[in-house]
Amino acid sequence: MALAFRSEGHGDLARVGVAVCHGFTGSPVSMQGWSDYLAQEGFAVNMPLLAGHGTTWQELSKTPWEHWYRDFEASYLELAARCDTVFVAGMSMGGALALRVAALHPVAGVAVVNPGLTFSDPRAKYSGLLKWLLKSVPAIGDDIKMTGISEEAYTRTPVAAVHELSQLFADTIARLPQVTAATLVFRSSVDHVVPDTSISLLKENLSNAELQLVTLENSYHVATMDNDAPLIFSQSADFFRRNIHAL
Repeated sequence: MALAFRSEGHGDLARVGVAVCHGFTGSPVSMQGWSDYLAQEGFAVNMPLLAGHGTTWQELSKTPWEHWYRDFEASYLELAARCDTVFVAGMSMGGALALRVAALHPVAGVAVVNPGLTFSDPRAKYSGLLKWLLKSVPAIGDDIKMTGISEEAYTRTPVAAVHELSQLFADTIARLPQVTAATLVFRSSVDHVVPDTSISLLKENLSNAELQLVTLENSYHVATMDNDAPLIFSQSADFFRRNIHAL
């Protein structure tokens, strides 16, 4: 299991930070390749292990969404204290957390991969009730086209945590008009976890920010570990370089 990751910047990018966030039921494993790439390029990088993750699904079931946000916000703030410019990046739920940070703090740009704002499973809307009747459902992890790759996510998804996630999504959607930083979205053409309604809502509500959408033709949901990962890594780094002086 990968733990939190922190890297000092170096060279011309020494004081340019990127706060990176993993997704729901996952861990930094899914984002380690991206974080390593950015660190090697010279960016200062912070990637937390979110509360309730990297332990057991039972632990996640007891964790409020505010704790996930708190952990990612702390990573951003730590970078902001030692860098001149800070970007945020995330995948899936990590994308929602990155967008929420961007709504509340002066980030220079946002790069997200298959950001989650809605659910594919229609049962999710009833999770506030179902959590009292059903403790967990089958896992949503490892939606990866490339064979033999695992993000090491939980083997079960706690229903109580899905209810928390729905609250995070609602809060983030409401705050999207507050985001003013340029936003780069990588979207897999086939994603079995996050539905297209998430992207539609993002387009509709991100009304005060420049939005660029890049389609990933050869990856599923966990695209940071899939065939299109090199494209995500290089294009996001270029995006960050272009927006260093955005603020």
